[in-house]
Amino acid sequence: MLRFDPGEERVRTARSFTVSEGGGEYNVGRALRRCFGQRAALVTAIGDNEVGRLLEDFLLQGGMNLDHVVWKAADDVGRQHRNPLNFTERGFGVRNPRGVYDRANSATAALVPDDVDWNHLFGDLGVRWFHTGGIFAGLSDSTFEVARTAMRAAHRHGTVVSYDINYRPSLWSAAGGAESAQRMTSELLNTVDVLFGVDGADFGEEVDQLVATGPSPSVIAATRRVVRSASIHDWSGVAWSRSGGTTEGTRYPNLAILDRVGGGDGFASGLIYGLLDARSLVDALELGIAHGALVMTTPGDTSTVDLEDVQRLASGGDASVIR
Repeated sequence: MLRFDPGEERVRTARSFTVSEGGGEYNVGRALRRCFGQRAALVTAIGDNEVGRLLEDFLLQGGMNLDHVVWKAADDVGRQHRNPLNFTERGFGVRNPRGVYDRANSATAALVPDDVDWNHLFGDLGVRWFHTGGIFAGLSDSTFEVARTAMRAAHRHGTVVSYDINYRPSLWSAAGGAESAQRMTSELLNTVDVLFGVDGADFGEEVDQLVATGPSPSVIAATRRVVRSASIHDWSGVAWSRSGGTTEGTRYPNLAILDRVGGGDGFASGLIYGLLDARSLVDALELGIAHGALVMTTPGDTSTVDLEDVQRLASGGDASVIR
């Protein structure tokens, strides 16, 4: 979607906005491409009008392959196949960040399973990793079916599947709330290899429940965040694997935050890169925590750092000037 950032102003009083692209699942893929140097492709739908072409221009800068994007016919008044908009305030001090979405009747929400040849993607093209999550799956009944179809196809072809629960109350307010979101997640878990987005504060209990109730993912990971103010967080992460149990990551107390949006996606992409690169879960977790922290030092949803930055911080580096 297109993000409209009022900078230090409020949405309600802003006279100009900085526009960028972003989205829960997209942010992960873009970071894997731009920060971590992996080949990545995007599967989504875009309404074919001038706003959609603006979104495409941002996506092209992000570097992901767009061959599998589905273009849907759109009119110029927004009756159908709209391109979603996101107005997000960063917050400051005691003023909390706030997001307002304008995404009803979007092209993405109109995707159906047959819009994409999943067997070609995972079988012929040999995709190694597929990432999706609760934001996409929760957009509509059809996107849930798209997610389920894609995850089953990936699982069938031996592709690693990661899923970020990414519960958003605003997305589910008219669709049954948290209970419906949990029911949807439970229906998808049997094809998930790596799960993000469980409650970091109650991580042990969450893992125990997942393991006890049925087939559990091989890896479960979560961020741990204590919000001191909009501008100061305690930041860390934790991960569990069947083979190694629970691993606690480095803690960053009193981390200065410029823009918290995208921090969790940064965590996910860093950890995914570590696992793709055959690193230990301990090392992958540290990359995730460090990358998430760095993502929150710049405006916008997406990563603007590189692998050297991430590895420096993950190895204990500080913010001294580099000359």
